[in-house]
Amino acid sequence: MRYLTQNNLPRNPTRAVRIGSITIGGGRPIAVQSMCATKTTNAEATVAQVNRLAEAGAAVVRIAVDTRRDAEALAEVRDRTEANLAVDLQENYSLAAEVAPWVDKIRYNPGHLFHHQRERPWQEKVRFIADVAAAHDCAVRVGVNCGSVDPAKREKYDRRDSIRPMLDSALEHCELLDRLGFTRYCVSLKDSDPQTVIKINRLFAAERPDVPLHLGVTEAGMPPEGIVKTRLALEPLIRQGIGDTIRVSLTVPNSRKHEEIEAGRQILDDIAAGKFLDDEPQRPKGLNIISCPSCSRVENEAFVELAEQVREATRYAAELPITIAVMGCRVNGPGETDHADLGLWCGSSYVNLKRRGTVLGAFSYEEIIPRLKAELDKMV
Repeated sequence: MRYLTQNNLPRNPTRAVRIGSITIGGGRPIAVQSMCATKTTNAEATVAQVNRLAEAGAAVVRIAVDTRRDAEALAEVRDRTEANLAVDLQENYSLAAEVAPWVDKIRYNPGHLFHHQRERPWQEKVRFIADVAAAHDCAVRVGVNCGSVDPAKREKYDRRDSIRPMLDSALEHCELLDRLGFTRYCVSLKDSDPQTVIKINRLFAAERPDVPLHLGVTEAGMPPEGIVKTRLALEPLIRQGIGDTIRVSLTVPNSRKHEEIEAGRQILDDIAAGKFLDDEPQRPKGLNIISCPSCSRVENEAFVELAEQVREATRYAAELPITIAVMGCRVNGPGETDHADLGLWCGSSYVNLKRRGTVLGAFSYEEIIPRLKAELDKMV
C-alpha cells in the first residue's frame, strides 16, 4: 500500500475494522481516502477515476449511489477494479442490499435516514443496513454531517449549538449497532469549521475511544485554502492520537481529484516530521468561503468554476467576517446555505441564492455573480 505509515505518532486504542484489503484502527497506519466525482452510471469514467485515485494512494474510494441505475453500474465498476470501494447511500438506505455485493464499506448518514419510508423507525433502517453489511462482508461508516443533522436531535438543543446534536446522534447509532452485535464500523463527525471538527471529535473520542474515526472538514473548499483548513483541523487531533482514516474534501475539477490524496498524504508526512501550522485554530476572522467537494451528485459541472468565480469576485471583502457557501447539490446544499451569510445552492441550470437562510430567488449561472456581489455590497 502507498498510504503512509506513521510509526512515531501516538494512536488511540481503537478496535480494528477491516475494509476490503486494508484495516483501520488497532494501531494500523492512517489511511487516506477520496470520492469519485464522475457520474456513477458512467461506468467507464468511474472505473478510470477509481483506478487513478488508487494509483495516487487512496486506500478506499467512495462512490455515490442514489438510484438503481447507479447500483447496476456499480457491479461493472467492481468487476474492473481491485480498489477498496465504499458506497455512499445518503437518502435511499434500502439500496444497501443492491450495492453490498460489490463494495467493501457502506456509509450512511443518520440525518438522512428519515427521508425514505418516513413511517419506518430509524432503528429498523439501521438494523437493515447492519444485517446487509454483515451478510456481504462489508464495514459501515456512520457519517454525521453538520449540514444534515437528524431533525429529532436538532430540535432538542439550542439552534446555536452545532455540536451536541451531532455528537448525540453518533453516540446513539453506535449504541444501537453494538446492541445489534455489529461492531465493524467507524464514525465520522464533520463540519466546515476546523475548530468545531476538533471539539466534536475530541468529545466523541473521550466517550468512545474504541471506535475508529474518519476525520475531515466537510466543504473545505478550493485549494490552497481548503488544504490549510483541513490541516488546521487534523493536526491537533492526529497529534493527540485521534483519527484512523482521513479525507481532504476539495472543490476541484474531476481531472484533479487525485489532489485530495496527495494533500492527505502530505499532511500525514508533515505531522510525522513535526511540521505544523497551528496547535489550536481560531474561527476565520475574515471572509470565509466554504464549498463542497466535487462529487457525482453535482448537478452541473459548472459548479466548480462558479466556486472559483465567487472567490475572485469577493476578494474586495476579504477582511470582513462573512461566510459564503457554494454548494453543488441537494445533499448538503439546503443545510449549509441556511447557515451561511450568503449561500449559493447550485442546480442543473440555475443557482438558488440565500441570505442568512432566506431564499432570494433562483438565477442563471450567468446572472448569479452580479447578484451575489449586490448582496455582498449591502453587507459591506
